[in-house]
Amino acid sequence: MTAFLSVRDLSVRFATEDGVVRAVDGLSFDVERGRTLGIVGESGSGKSVTNLSVLGLHDPRTTEIEGRILLDGQDLTTAPESVLEKLRGNRMAMIFQDSLTALSPYYTVGRQIAEPFRKHTGASRREARLRAIEMLRKVGIPNPALRVDDYPHQFSGGMRQRAMIAMALVCDPELLIADEPTTALDVTVQAQILDLLKDLQQQTGSAIVLITHDLGVVAGTADDVLVMYAGRAVERGTAREVLRSPRHPYTWGLLGSMPRLTSPVDEPLTPIPGSPPSLLDPPPGCPFHPRCAYVDRVGGDRCRTERPEPPEGRGAACHLPDGAGRGRTR
Repeated sequence: MTAFLSVRDLSVRFATEDGVVRAVDGLSFDVERGRTLGIVGESGSGKSVTNLSVLGLHDPRTTEIEGRILLDGQDLTTAPESVLEKLRGNRMAMIFQDSLTALSPYYTVGRQIAEPFRKHTGASRREARLRAIEMLRKVGIPNPALRVDDYPHQFSGGMRQRAMIAMALVCDPELLIADEPTTALDVTVQAQILDLLKDLQQQTGSAIVLITHDLGVVAGTADDVLVMYAGRAVERGTAREVLRSPRHPYTWGLLGSMPRLTSPVDEPLTPIPGSPPSLLDPPPGCPFHPRCAYVDRVGGDRCRTERPEPPEGRGAACHLPDGAGRGRTR
């Protein structure tokens, strides 16, 4: 099956006063229609930067982008802004992580949901208003016919998040990028929103990219998983493969820091030691080697000097030999 979204050798660099930030470095992945790709990693690993690049939302004055981003065969990296405007909110949409800054305080919630629907479908004001009420109902806003005329400050944090999800879904996008879509929601509403995304996918066959820190959400939602560290892919595979048989020490660390229902109540979690590297001056060789407990098993200075090849298909960007601890989660 041909991928609906195909990213090839993507590099994103930002010019700052302190130097050039290498936020994404040679990243490649595909997302097929009807499938969900979960992208996981610590803050600063390049997850959100990657997906903002897909939508063309970086400032070209301070951002250098290399590589190719293909949406249904159309190269977005060379497309003019006028073309991207027609695609954003229509064929591709994004649920942003911070609803407080993503929603304008000057317009009602209903108007902000209705605006992209009118722009891309040519619907009348009345039709767009009814669509906004329908979307608010779908995401679980009580009394949507009344709340449609409220402003964002009149919504709680969780309600703003749901309203932003309604705005992203209003045109039934073929590609949906969800950046921590359930961060501000309680468990019950979180399940409701994830079910809504699944329903959209079943109805429209859309491709979904899910950015999250919650591996539980990945386990219950994603078909495929891409693990990122320091702007690079370090492991990829189906959700079942990555969560049950992880191959990279960083993935082991992420899984080992999660609480488990089967573990004793007093068993401490095992955090990953150290901090992510500065992307102004990333370490040579494997970027994870300063935090990795398995460097000595590789031998020599290979981890410190030689960059592992990015994973293709099911695999991990790691010098550790097969069988040398692979598959561990704790």
